[in-house]
Amino acid sequence: MLRLAQGAGYADVALRDAVAAGIVPGPRILAATRALVATGCYGPSGFDPRWDVPKGAQVADGVDGVRRAVRQQIAAGADWIKVYADYRRKRGAPSTPTFSSVELEAIVDEASSAGLPVAAHASTDEAIGRAVLAGVKTIEHGYHASDDVLALMVQHEVVLCPTLSASEAMARYSGWTPGEPEHPRIETARGLMERALAAGVTIACGSDAGVFAHGDNAREIELMVAYGMTPAAALRAATSGAAQVLGRALDRGRIETGYVADLVVLGADPLRDPAALRQVVLVVQGGRIVFDARPTAGATGK
Repeated sequence: MLRLAQGAGYADVALRDAVAAGIVPGPRILAATRALVATGCYGPSGFDPRWDVPKGAQVADGVDGVRRAVRQQIAAGADWIKVYADYRRKRGAPSTPTFSSVELEAIVDEASSAGLPVAAHASTDEAIGRAVLAGVKTIEHGYHASDDVLALMVQHEVVLCPTLSASEAMARYSGWTPGEPEHPRIETARGLMERALAAGVTIACGSDAGVFAHGDNAREIELMVAYGMTPAAALRAATSGAAQVLGRALDRGRIETGYVADLVVLGADPLRDPAALRQVVLVVQGGRIVFDARPTAGATGK
């Protein structure tokens, strides 16, 4: 029940601390606070350029600027640093690399000095390559990675979070419906998974929930299986594998003595069909039941 969250401002930090203190119920959160973006390379866009419209991310440029931004994020409570290594420069334009290699290297170096990993939003081949060589921990999306860059990810032990369900959601928003010929977004995502698996890239489950409705996160695991992973591998990517990526593998992601008792009880076997993940019967967090859908004794007549 770990979640890496990129918050609205620093709300993710406040929510993380409230959950940890037992003030509100919720998953264990690792906060990424405000993502780092280059000038002119993030939304909202399309406004009169004379006005400075507030953004959910932090704008930073140049080596000194990005180092200062990372320090500010760490001081604000970030557990991870997130950077947009590519983005569209204007409405309707394709994504292009934003930060230079030296800027990305400075971001990773500054975060590493404080013991924090870096996650990079990147979908273009050039931006993915720059981020990998800079030393990021994960690539979020990665849709247009070439075979050479996937091999580079293996060499540098960089993890891919393919966000397949977000890609599917974007296809739906454009008018595509299941049963029709595959949308180009889905073809691209499926192709990425096939090539990443063949290359031996480590894949972690990161759904990009928010692009689609929260609560439908199981769709990511369903698509991982539909696009070539075994159910067991997809479940590992969301449990022990995710714990490893997030640096929490010493006491999370396994059902073993000494591990945190975070458990989900299902109504069917997800190793047979990952859709069983939607049949949640019981949720245990830290050994305490936080959700129980079992029929009561009165309802069953017992």
